[in-house]
Amino acid sequence: MDTEILDLIEKEKKRQKEVINLIPSENYVSEEVLRAIGSVLTNKYSEGYPKKRYYQGNKYIDEIETLAIERAKKLFDVPFANVQAYSGSIANLAVYFALLKPGDTLMGMSLPAGGHLTHGASVTISGINYKSVQYGVGKDGYIDYDEVEKLALKCKPKVIVCGATAYPRVIDFEKFGKIADLCGAFLLSDISHIAGLIVGGVHQSPVPFAHVIMTTTHKSLRGPRGAILMVTERGLEKDPNLAKKIDHAVFPGLQGGPHDNVTAGIAICLKEASESSFREYAKQVVINAKILAEELRSGGLILSTGGTDNHLILVDLRNRNLSGKVVAEALERTGIVVNKNTIPFDMGSSFDPSGIRLGTPAVTTKGMKQEEMKQIGGFIVSVINHLEKVSSRGDFENDKFFDIMANTINNFIHT
Repeated sequence: MDTEILDLIEKEKKRQKEVINLIPSENYVSEEVLRAIGSVLTNKYSEGYPKKRYYQGNKYIDEIETLAIERAKKLFDVPFANVQAYSGSIANLAVYFALLKPGDTLMGMSLPAGGHLTHGASVTISGINYKSVQYGVGKDGYIDYDEVEKLALKCKPKVIVCGATAYPRVIDFEKFGKIADLCGAFLLSDISHIAGLIVGGVHQSPVPFAHVIMTTTHKSLRGPRGAILMVTERGLEKDPNLAKKIDHAVFPGLQGGPHDNVTAGIAICLKEASESSFREYAKQVVINAKILAEELRSGGLILSTGGTDNHLILVDLRNRNLSGKVVAEALERTGIVVNKNTIPFDMGSSFDPSGIRLGTPAVTTKGMKQEEMKQIGGFIVSVINHLEKVSSRGDFENDKFFDIMANTINNFIHT
């Protein structure tokens, strides 16, 4: 028995139980998903696709992957799905590999504005291998669709990516679809953060407007760490071979054998997401985010765009002269876990930005509702107010305030 690793796993399990997790890209999977991830399926090698494997012994793996594919197609109402991508980053890269040649123009949301690294950031292969054109947000923090259209018509990208990792408002997929049509581009909708909200009926679906859709499975969809690539009817109308190109880009283009245990976990989470209880969960995620945002606002904090339409909140700390890094560390000291994050027009770096990012998927999974959000908002405001008084780099270990707050939050969690 590897007691060192087992002990660390138990400690991490305890940590997850005893914190208020407000990182918007994290969640808690069901026991059924956990069992699938830790099952004997991890022993199998399955290069290829169902009925077209390079290894023998895939009879049951084929059935599992087919179930996952069919459940994804039904849940999102699409004609094609690939469930093999190891992660969202690889899945986005597979779309580019399928549709672009090196040097072709890729247009996506900039990282400081709320986009993801894989949407063309200069430090990634998506920004190095392709000619990256980045759109941002207006001074109000909202996407300016007129400016996006002007940029697209000027640069003529072959692929436009819509979707974000730190944007607290609804994304208008219909407008993006029209922009893509105007310049002849493929539209890739990256719904990694909001997939659960979409299938839960509390966010517009990109299916009628996008050609390709990518989602991770471990955020609001509440599944294991993986990704799904989907092609819509609109995509097949634009390119009848689009589904085959996506399959080929994932394997053999970028990956070897899929993680069969993760495929099973994805199949389970898709079934869970099709149930009425999940729709109630998705609605509560959004309600909780709005209540939390209002509590933070009433406590004097500035929020990017002034609030939220989805699961995510960006707090702008510039008026408090506080670093997002310091605030995130201070909150963790009390038992509240958020992540430091850049905000639009941030003069700080990604390592020491001017904001923090919060989300409600994980706390909603734990059963928290409006009243809990009000209390959590109050905790956060108290910590930030204290930090502002003592120092931007206070002594978290020896300041008794943090001991008192940690004890208060610990009692809150256990009740």
